Amino acid sequence: MTRTSVHPIEQESFEILRRRVDLSHLRPLSRAVVERVVHSSADLSYVDDLVLDEASLRRGRAALAAGAPVVADVQMVAAGITTVDALCRVREAQGSGELTRSAAAVRLAFAEVGPGAVWVVGCAPTALYEILALHVEPALVIGLPVGFVGAAESKQALRESGLPAVSNVSEKGGSAVAAAALNALLYFPEEP
Repeated sequence: MTRTSVHPIEQESFEILRRRVDLSHLRPLSRAVVERVVHSSADLSYVDDLVLDEASLRRGRAALAAGAPVVADVQMVAAGITTVDALCRVREAQGSGELTRSAAAVRLAFAEVGPGAVWVVGCAPTALYEILALHVEPALVIGLPVGFVGAAESKQALRESGLPAVSNVSEKGGSAVAAAALNALLYFPEEP
């Protein structure tokens, strides 16, 4: 599950990041997620914007190590997840009325994977709302959709749900940062 090699450019980028901001006060998985999100976005404001819980991250990492399915809201998120195949049903989904394609894709994916999956939302607030409505019993929800309509509100609803989650407070987010948060868990070194 973890990567064995890091490209020198990536290594240098992390060294620069660590010179610019001290994250040593964070617990190990939280620090890994913050570093990877900041690295993927070059946006240091994520340090104070992300909402993380170490126990939830441990639960998500353990589920990933045990082979839990990973579900992405859109293909861009799935493409950014580099060491496991993520299920994304947005191409097959049909929106109708108030149900967006992303929400319909969540329904299709849940019917396929059932409870215990790791859900990664980087684009569509409606996908995040649908995850909450379906009671998917996730191992972890990475909820980092972006936008001016519903993004911050959907992330607040995720935090209020009590589900194990990664989120942020602001309207920003996106496919790259959502995939980066998951990759941080996938790349984290195995426990001895």
